[in-house]
Amino acid sequence: MANDVKAPIHDEVLSPERRRFLGRLSIALSAIAAAIVGVPVVGFILGPLIQSEEPVWRQVGSVNGFQVGQTVRVTFVDPSPMVWAGVTALTAAWLRRLDAERFVAFAVNCAHLGCPVRWLPKAELFMCPCHGGVYYADGSVAAGPPPRGLFKYPVRVRDGQVEILASAVPIE
Repeated sequence: MANDVKAPIHDEVLSPERRRFLGRLSIALSAIAAAIVGVPVVGFILGPLIQSEEPVWRQVGSVNGFQVGQTVRVTFVDPSPMVWAGVTALTAAWLRRLDAERFVAFAVNCAHLGCPVRWLPKAELFMCPCHGGVYYADGSVAAGPPPRGLFKYPVRVRDGQVEILASAVPIE
């Protein structure tokens, strides 16, 4: 018969003062961690309510650089790029010269889910490759799921330069 000897179990009992201190310390550290994570989230949510983005006129090229009746893709800097945005701060529009004085610009985003639309010059249509949205040359819906036509940017000619009023594009 083997003699089974069990080692004594030694439970260190925390004093009430030490237990209270450690409890308060863990609550304080948890509150600091929650603040570190929560403050940026709250700022992201409330920021647009406090600070509105002003639309900005962006130059997209010389008037002489665009032919009457031709639709071309132009790029410009988003009106509210983040410092770290880099190349993603660039946005685009489809610009068409209607006549010697007038231009029209459409967002490159489909009104359905925001996918980029392409201009097909031979068909004279804008097409969304993702969900089959089709738009006429004037930006109105021709077929597919888009609930409305393409968003139009205001365009002006100033000092021989074509400018687009860059603003947030509403996607429904």
